[in-house]
Order: sequence, then structure tokens, then C-alpha cells
Amino acid sequence: MLQCTAVTLLPPDAVARLTAPGTDTPDNPEPYVLCELGTHDDRHPEHAAHLRPGRTPNAPALWFFWTGSAPDRTHRTTLAPWCPAVLRHLDSGPLQRCAYADHHTPPHSWDVTDPLGDLLAQHLTTDDSPEG
Repeated sequence: MLQCTAVTLLPPDAVARLTAPGTDTPDNPEPYVLCELGTHDDRHPEHAAHLRPGRTPNAPALWFFWTGSAPDRTHRTTLAPWCPAVLRHLDSGPLQRCAYADHHTPPHSWDVTDPLGDLLAQHLTTDDSPEG
């Protein structure tokens, strides 16, 4: 499934929370966020963007959730636990955890592809060198 293409500006209160003293985020976060979920329909209109990890790998992370578009957009910034789903590779043994907040719309992160991200990664891994 392809990644959702929803984009929204972060409201000032979310930016303030990201840049608060003691946070592990850049001094100048991007003013917008992209929905990280797979494409979803009007029955599941809430979009989600991961803003900041928790203090430990299993701790809740800071997420930004929104629905609608301006001027009817509603949003919330909250600490949310991670989705507990795990993909087990039976032949090789490693585990892959879902990279979304708990109770997200289907599918899990391992079933979502980001064509733009894949395109950029492919370009970076070719024989093209920045030095020429």
C-alpha cells in the first residue's frame, strides 16, 4: 500500500512543544508534517506524524494527529504508545516492530511504501557521486 499524501502545517503550540528545553529535537523543526500512515479513506480520516521518540525505545512517543483541512482542521499533539504488532521473519529470525502509534488505521508500517522516499534512496545508492 502507498503512503498517505496528506501534509499540514504544524500549529505554533506543537512547534513550541518540539523546541522546549530538554527535548532531543533540532532547534528549527520543519513547519509542516507528512502523514506516515498508508492511504486511508473518509471512514478513518485521522492522519498521523511522528514528532519525537520517547526517552527509551519502548516509551510513548510524541505524535501529531489531524483531521480535515484548513479552516476546518482539528489536531492534537500527544504522547502515544507504539503499536504492539511485530513482524517475525521465520527463516532468518529478526523481528520488525510497527513504526506507528497504537490503534492506527491499517495496515502496519511494513506494508506501506513511500515512493518518493524509495526514489530518493535509489538515487543516493547509485554510482553517482556528489564529487562527479
